Amino acid sequence: MTTLHHSATSPTPWAQRQAGTETVAWAGVQVIVLGVLECAVGLGTLGWLAGIAYAVGNQALLSGAVRRARSAFGPADRVTSARGLLVGGVTALVADGGHHTTLLVVLATVALALDFVDGRVARRTGTASALGARFDMEVDAFLILVLSVHVAVTLGPWVMVMGALRYAFVAASWVVPRLRGALPPSQARKVVAAVQGIALVVATSDLPPHPTVLVGLALASLTWSFGRDVAWLWRTAPTAPEGVGHG
Repeated sequence: MTTLHHSATSPTPWAQRQAGTETVAWAGVQVIVLGVLECAVGLGTLGWLAGIAYAVGNQALLSGAVRRARSAFGPADRVTSARGLLVGGVTALVADGGHHTTLLVVLATVALALDFVDGRVARRTGTASALGARFDMEVDAFLILVLSVHVAVTLGPWVMVMGALRYAFVAASWVVPRLRGALPPSQARKVVAAVQGIALVVATSDLPPHPTVLVGLALASLTWSFGRDVAWLWRTAPTAPEGVGHG
């Protein structure tokens, strides 16, 4: 699902400054999105706080990553940023109680669908880098986390494992060097990642007669995927280069 986004050529200082300015602008647009939601359905205090916290945190982390990578913002990154706006909207709605099911499902569905767009844009424009891929992956991961929290209210706290596994993996890699290796490309991993979002959105819609079965199967596939990757990293640790963890 993740594809490298930024150009491999070194950006000019002006392009780097523009990238930093653009991340601030996207945070401002996120606040506008929250205002639109306020007008459409109304947002309580928790919704506004969560949405603004998301906008500020996302901007701070992305700005820091752009500075460290000395990268410019490319067209694929703008698609990912647009996805991030939708995820911010989902975050605000979930924090506000998740009562507006239709709107929540629409925003999450569009965010998931656009995940197939930014990668294609990156490939077609030749603007690819590790930072773009990481940005895409973090947006995906946070959407799954927020949706898992929402669905857990109905199905039980075990659903939050779907959103927490990836962050637990990253935390474990800080203390277990064997888990820092770069994983090989895997179509199965991409399919499993896509299934998580789809299952959680379907469960959110309240349409399936047995959502527990659907979400349980999705979690089982995710557990298998993480288990397989951990086993691979453990076996190849002596020769595996350091890189990005599970995505």
